[in-house]
Amino acid sequence: MTYTPGGSSRDKTIRIVERTKREIGLESMAHLTCVGHSKQEIKSILDELERSGIENVIALRGDPPHGEASFKPHPEGFKYASELTQFIRSSYSFCIAVAGYPEGHSDSPSKEEDWNHLREKVMAGGDFIITQLFFDNDDFFTFEKRMREKGVTVPIIPGIMPITNYSQILRFSQVCGANIPKTIVNDLETIQNDNDAVQQYGIALATRQCRELIAHGVPGIHFYTLNRSRSSQRIYENLQN
Repeated sequence: MTYTPGGSSRDKTIRIVERTKREIGLESMAHLTCVGHSKQEIKSILDELERSGIENVIALRGDPPHGEASFKPHPEGFKYASELTQFIRSSYSFCIAVAGYPEGHSDSPSKEEDWNHLREKVMAGGDFIITQLFFDNDDFFTFEKRMREKGVTVPIIPGIMPITNYSQILRFSQVCGANIPKTIVNDLETIQNDNDAVQQYGIALATRQCRELIAHGVPGIHFYTLNRSRSSQRIYENLQN
């Protein structure tokens, strides 16, 4: 369960994660970033999650708040996700997820340097990796192979975002540094004004991606739904057949 850059919806995230586990019985994971938080504030959040019986946290540096060009650490906070991960691991028993970038983080000078930082996050206490979205499975396979060569043995879960809107996916991919292959862009350009056609295309594309990833042996799939879960549900149903 995510919250907005800057943490303005952080309290809602905590409430929803708690209710999802308590009232529905679904295991939940709380989004936790370094953005705008002092170490003491982060400790208070973790204490509340622990009291509520939440067992899972994804530790992230976080994106800059809207209107800011770059990440600026809180003067009494953490600069890197590895520091946040180490802090959680040193004082709590949460299962910790960390973020991986098959195409490299947009702030990093190279893929290899970014992947070395990911290794540091795992060594700091990350129990498994969830990747940023991608549209070419070869990018994931290369990333996974390199992480294994670097000695990372924890599960690596691919992140898939079903395309539901043409202009939205172009903006989102640009922000997060995920490349959309030219063939996909060309296909979408021909149907961009037909929302239903775009959604059906996104479902078919993500289903093909997931089938190949599952055949490859990934331990699971993480869907980025952006509060539009119907496409993810359809993909799940397709994968049962």
